[in-house]
Amino acid sequence: MPGFKYLAYDMQGQAQRGVIESDSARLARAALRERGLFPEEVTAIEAANDVLANVAGTAADAATSADAGTTSPQYRTRAGRGPRPRLTHEQLAQTTRQLSTLIGAGLTVEAALSALVEQSESESERQVIARLRASVREGQSLAQAMAAYPQSFSELYCTLVSAGETSGKLGEVLFKLADYVEEQQAIRQKLITAMVYPVIVVVICVLVVLGLMLFVVPQVVGVFESTRQQLPLMTRGLLLLSTGLKWTWWLWIILGVGAFVGLRIAMREQNTRRRVHVAMLRMPILGRLVRVRESSQLAATLSILVGSGVPVLTAMNAAVGVVSNLPMREALGRAAAQVREGVALSRALQSQNGKPALFPPVMLHLVASGEQSGRLPETLASAARQQQRELETRTARLAALLEPAMIVVMGVIVLAIVLAVLLPIFELNQLVAR
Repeated sequence: MPGFKYLAYDMQGQAQRGVIESDSARLARAALRERGLFPEEVTAIEAANDVLANVAGTAADAATSADAGTTSPQYRTRAGRGPRPRLTHEQLAQTTRQLSTLIGAGLTVEAALSALVEQSESESERQVIARLRASVREGQSLAQAMAAYPQSFSELYCTLVSAGETSGKLGEVLFKLADYVEEQQAIRQKLITAMVYPVIVVVICVLVVLGLMLFVVPQVVGVFESTRQQLPLMTRGLLLLSTGLKWTWWLWIILGVGAFVGLRIAMREQNTRRRVHVAMLRMPILGRLVRVRESSQLAATLSILVGSGVPVLTAMNAAVGVVSNLPMREALGRAAAQVREGVALSRALQSQNGKPALFPPVMLHLVASGEQSGRLPETLASAARQQQRELETRTARLAALLEPAMIVVMGVIVLAIVLAVLLPIFELNQLVAR
């Protein structure tokens, strides 16, 4: 039976090299996977002497690594990584774009993945793509290989890739998917950027107020206490608050951390998370932002799925995962049940059981127009762009309102502290004038 040299990785990301006997390279890869390894290179060994030499060399490498207390140099960075390397949002967008370009140029999936392995600069990204390539070499489809890494490739992502492979338009589907991932990443970056300045302003103002309360106020007010003068009520209250913060600051930190952890634990409960999401939808400004953001992602997802040949009902079931707000996700699930019964998509997304529609009317009208004209993917794409523009506009407007509002609030707090410090000075001047 022929032998094969292999380079594989275990669940901890450790490099494993050795020799395995098998009838073919494909069967050798399957046997390695049964051992819990992810093969990256499997090379046939023709001579028995080569097998013995390779075994001896592998044993020597293992002994050397054991003496050194680490793995071999070129794979040293893989040690200590988690069992499931993952792609960041930026890496996912870049990988999808490069993969769509390579497959669109006529390369096979395996050749495109090999090129991405050589192109990758991040070790975690290289491991994920190398494992995808190993799975494809074993005969799995690209969608099946990606499904093994749900932290990097969502169910929606795998559904789209599977639709592209089934229809023979993988390059076209990946191109659309790359646009979708990049748009979502751009929206995420815009939201983060819009909130960076308000957060910085809040942090600086809080630090300034704490500095005044903990260091400045006690020293200034202490001067007037030495004169045994009766301090104004506002000054005494400020001094009491300052003393309380000075002696209980650690308690407030513990309470803050505890509240954060408790909220995270509570949000894992379905009922608690649903109540929070319902309250968010009822808020005047935030509720509209949530609706627009969820509707934008839903419309863009349905546009890609339906445009790739996926039936509307299957597309709706796959798109449930992109809707994070529970009431809107439940509404989408009820709409999918109505579509299964033959109801049009636009009508199913409208009011259900007498409840008002959670999705924007403009989006519903565009969907209805697309169903009537037979251009549903195009109108869904238009609805997604319209919702994205509205999201950007409302986010910028909210950030523009938050900045001066926070400055005014912090200014009022600082003014109150200054007045509390100055009031004893005013009273002292009046006593001197008398």
